[in-house]
Amino acid sequence: MKTNNVLKMAALTAVISTGFISCSNDDEADVTIVNGTQAALNQACDDWKVARANWENTEAFLFGAADVYSIDPHTDTWPVAANDLADVLRDATAMSNLDNFIKTANSGILGYHGLEYVLFRQGAPRDINQITNLEYDYICAVAKDLYHATATLEAAWDSKESNAERHQIALDYVATHNSINDDGDVEGALDGFQNFGRAFKNPGTGDWATALDATLEIISGCQDIIGEVGDSKIGLPFTGQDATYIESPYAYNSITDFYDNIISCKNALYGSMNAVTPNQNSVIYFCQNAGNATLKTQANTAVSKLDNALAKIKAMKAPFAVNYSDASCSDAIEALGELDAALDEMAETLKAYAGNATVEQQCKVINENYVDNVVLATYRTLADNAQKLYNSIVKIKK
Repeated sequence: MKTNNVLKMAALTAVISTGFISCSNDDEADVTIVNGTQAALNQACDDWKVARANWENTEAFLFGAADVYSIDPHTDTWPVAANDLADVLRDATAMSNLDNFIKTANSGILGYHGLEYVLFRQGAPRDINQITNLEYDYICAVAKDLYHATATLEAAWDSKESNAERHQIALDYVATHNSINDDGDVEGALDGFQNFGRAFKNPGTGDWATALDATLEIISGCQDIIGEVGDSKIGLPFTGQDATYIESPYAYNSITDFYDNIISCKNALYGSMNAVTPNQNSVIYFCQNAGNATLKTQANTAVSKLDNALAKIKAMKAPFAVNYSDASCSDAIEALGELDAALDEMAETLKAYAGNATVEQQCKVINENYVDNVVLATYRTLADNAQKLYNSIVKIKK
């Protein structure tokens, strides 16, 4: 899950009300303007939004590699630690060895939001004439690291290890990056490479003792992000508990992030990317057709609550960065709570099938489909588009 960066970005209110505050505005920093085109920067911003949507579509399955390898906090921590980023741009040693520095740097200056902070201003691409060479060098390194993180996710869920290049990237990534705890602190080296896709498909070989345990993880993974979106991403700013805890505030992408998070749940439950209806090898389809009237009703309720949650998020007043106290936020929070409760009831009924050999076999089919057609397919798309984002960022400079 996301880490709530302890170095809160105190300048958030100023950014929203007055515009972007350059992360290289110190007198000692090199403020030479990058020699590039606005069209190239605009393309990089478009590609950031695509890669960002892909990432948010993975958040129903942040267990496994994203958690064990600390890829979630390393690439998706907010608020941005703006002062730390300014310090890095003034640090000649760090800037001269960025590729290595970034592997162990404060996660609050990295990943999607580190890039967002440099690329966007109040929901739009920055003026190319504001971006310095130092900022350019920095975002190139961050984007490269982001691609390597996403390639690692793909490789770790590819049960057939079908992409040799990305498998090698994953081995290198695990060997050179650090474990990060929930407070954003480095805890030491990562464990060795594991194939989570293979373990999920084969109960008893990894974290899941039975196929039913793995199928229940599909549901609990959805519940984790549903709770986070309602309680933290929307809830913390809306309730006034933490008005700085706003995701993607510079691109004004918050509501899109929330919506894509719940699309991630829909894909996981329905058994495919871009799902419209549950496929025959999905957990929802099984629950609807298992011959258990209670389970069928619970699955149908979950489907209805899922559609309602998406509708309520879509109806939120935009941009969230300046409308986080609007009543529409409360409606979305309530809908997400109802969806979580519906999935909880469905999961409790499923647990009663523990030890049932027929259900165990069907869960194995569900899990194999889930790995190949949801998790791996989404991570592969993410890695492809993160690589495209890196290439477009490089092209910002002539």
